[in-house]
Amino acid sequence: MYASERLIAAFNAQIAHEMGASIQYIASAAYFDSAALPELASFFYRQADEERMHAMKFVKFVVDVGGRVDIPAIAKSKCDFASAEEAAQLALQWEKQVTQQIYDLLDIAVEDKNHIARRFLDWFVDEQLEEMSSMGNLLQVIQRAGTDRLLSVENFLSREGGKPNPGGA
Repeated sequence: MYASERLIAAFNAQIAHEMGASIQYIASAAYFDSAALPELASFFYRQADEERMHAMKFVKFVVDVGGRVDIPAIAKSKCDFASAEEAAQLALQWEKQVTQQIYDLLDIAVEDKNHIARRFLDWFVDEQLEEMSSMGNLLQVIQRAGTDRLLSVENFLSREGGKPNPGGA
């Protein structure tokens, strides 16, 4: 095996975290879909697909290093939101939490002197910057629009190709 049991266990936990994020994004997408906000729904459905892809990267890594995939239980997602702002705030908090989880995995890889895992995780570090930025931008756009102007958010997302990037960054 090319990774410690500790690292394999942590990667298995991360698979559950990534799948949990995917499920949470599906719940958020369904909230927007049921409110007839198709651009916001599409944004969150795409995020759900992306998080599942992240989980699958961890699955493949565990298999490739000779570990055993053993995914722990996935926490129930939140399905009811008081507002679009609450859904976006939850998404941003989730991305911040996932970023810390990736940092913790990287710490284990460094402690284990597992350079293969460290290089693998570098991609996720870069990805998390993009995810936090995207969610932070979406939250700002929703806050600026206010509860009564979510159609402006829809219009904004359609112009931006589905990714909020108000600063052009």
